[in-house]
Amino acid sequence: MTADPLVLLPELDRATDRLLRTAAALDGAAVAGPSLLPGWTRGHVLTHLARNADSYLNLLTWARTGVRTPGYPSAEAREAGIRDGAARPLAEQLEDLRAASARLAGAAAEMPADAWGALVERTGGRKAPAATCVWGRLREVEVHHVDLDAGYKAGDWPDAFSQHLLREVVSDLSSASGVTPLVLRPTELEHDLTIGQVEQDTPVVAGPAYELAAWLAGRSSGVDLDAAPEGPLPTPPAWI
Repeated sequence: MTADPLVLLPELDRATDRLLRTAAALDGAAVAGPSLLPGWTRGHVLTHLARNADSYLNLLTWARTGVRTPGYPSAEAREAGIRDGAARPLAEQLEDLRAASARLAGAAAEMPADAWGALVERTGGRKAPAATCVWGRLREVEVHHVDLDAGYKAGDWPDAFSQHLLREVVSDLSSASGVTPLVLRPTELEHDLTIGQVEQDTPVVAGPAYELAAWLAGRSSGVDLDAAPEGPLPTPPAWI
């Protein structure tokens, strides 16, 4: 999957439509039920996705205008926004998520070509081109769609998304200190991916790219993965 924002925008539109269909199929009580994220209800996930769309809107505004506009005013404000919106009724959650997603799509459509290269400050203070915001939002939508625990699984991710996410997680973990070395063998690829300093006895974990990505991202127990030597899967390093 390319990182070109203009190519990824239609993918984001399709992922958002899938998310909204899943959310709309929930009943009123389900929004207060547990998600796959510890301590979060589905309402927390839906509210986070709406506020996350607004945060990316802020970053695109920053890139387009040159006026510093952080995604969130602060980490505390981010947490408060999620907490305060989590208990809202499903209809209100849906309208909020639809509107926030539409605002972001409109802002992306209006971005001048040269603005995509402008540096903005992502979560954690990282500086990155605005072009990376589209992939970032797509990742949020697809991963948190699974977190809703409402029928959408990692196996439903498009192949290109699964492989892109897997490579990103591997890259992130490889640059971290003290990670457990792993050899990953995606069935769709003709080469291995590695994490950490690989030795001859480093465990090899094989399976579909979506399952490897979900396992490394903490969204799967790795039920469809095989480990060598045989036995329980190693504990993957913690990802964001």
